[in-house]
Amino acid sequence: MVDQTNDDFFSALPVFTRFEGVTDDGNYRPLPDTWFLAVADIVSSTQAIAAGRYKAVNMAGASVISAVINALDRGDFPFVFGGDGALVAIPHSGGERVREALGAVQAWVADDLQLSLRTALVPMSDVRAQGLDVRVARFSPSDLVSYAMFSGGGASWAEAQMKAGKYGIDRAPDKTRPDLTGLSCRWNPIEARNGQIVSIIAKPGTAGNGEEFQRLVTDVIGISMEQRRDGHPVPADGPDLALALSGVEVEARATAPKGKLFQRKLAILSQIGLVFVLHKLGITLGKFDARRYKRDVAANSDFRKFDDGLKMTIDVDDDHLSRIKARLQEAENQGVCRYGLHRQSSALMTCFVPTPLSRDHMHFIDGANGGYAMAAAELSAKRLPGRTTTTVVDEASIPSLDLS
Repeated sequence: MVDQTNDDFFSALPVFTRFEGVTDDGNYRPLPDTWFLAVADIVSSTQAIAAGRYKAVNMAGASVISAVINALDRGDFPFVFGGDGALVAIPHSGGERVREALGAVQAWVADDLQLSLRTALVPMSDVRAQGLDVRVARFSPSDLVSYAMFSGGGASWAEAQMKAGKYGIDRAPDKTRPDLTGLSCRWNPIEARNGQIVSIIAKPGTAGNGEEFQRLVTDVIGISMEQRRDGHPVPADGPDLALALSGVEVEARATAPKGKLFQRKLAILSQIGLVFVLHKLGITLGKFDARRYKRDVAANSDFRKFDDGLKMTIDVDDDHLSRIKARLQEAENQGVCRYGLHRQSSALMTCFVPTPLSRDHMHFIDGANGGYAMAAAELSAKRLPGRTTTTVVDEASIPSLDLS
């Protein structure tokens, strides 16, 4: 039995390694009553995306995870990356540190990324007072990392409360900087190989997360698994090594000490160059193996997750996409789910690397031209009474992005 009163809740959870396990209630455990949900998202993210700033939006979302994890000085707390936001479950013991970190990351996002980040800290006791729950499972896509899956409806309620202006965290003074050590954005967009990159969000319908919705999730996962690498957007040997100048700029702003921006840019460029040379020559530097690192990047990526619903950014061909859409539409017509879907030609990767030589680096995958944010906008529009049709939002619906 997991001791649900201590800070080791997540690390003590049983691990499952087949993604289909997200539909197995036996893999989930209730979050302790004394914990909090730290939630955050970018205000008007779709407008920022339309302005070509999706890399900055992704970086802002991932910065919440980095700031909270660094504030707590350990990485084994449940979190989920949502593209334009994030959720981290934290113990009561870390509440004040996380409150300060959330305020600081809001200030950094405003100062350096010129975006507006809203954040909130929601007590689990208030979630359960609504008759909802937050149940957490621990999925390991590789032997090196594990990601949290969330069920029970409580995480979605907490996000809705934040958007309604409740439980909000005050922004720290201008120029306040959070600790974003390990946050990086060095990879170029990863082009589709099977056909196109598709970001999908499917949430339970009126019947909730019952057997019919779980069957839908199993079916969609099953169709995607017929593709090469189960639809994984990142090749097995890792993404191509290339210089992403816009990513270097954003990363440098996130991690440079005050007054050291230029020096930080040079350091990042030097590291990228060194990795390229080591990879090309097939040699190691101490414990660092560039080719193994690229393989680990692919293995450690979170292209599939469950966050009160199924979220996937997958690489699929037209036939498999048509079958997925047909299954989702059938379920939506029956009230089993609501879904949003967004197509693009490439995926985007934002990374959290706790220490340079460790292999437990984490890589957050989203679509490179709107991804989860655009899929969520499509899904949200379906809350309108009487709407029964589906509009698939794709690249043509927003301007071409330069990802600056």
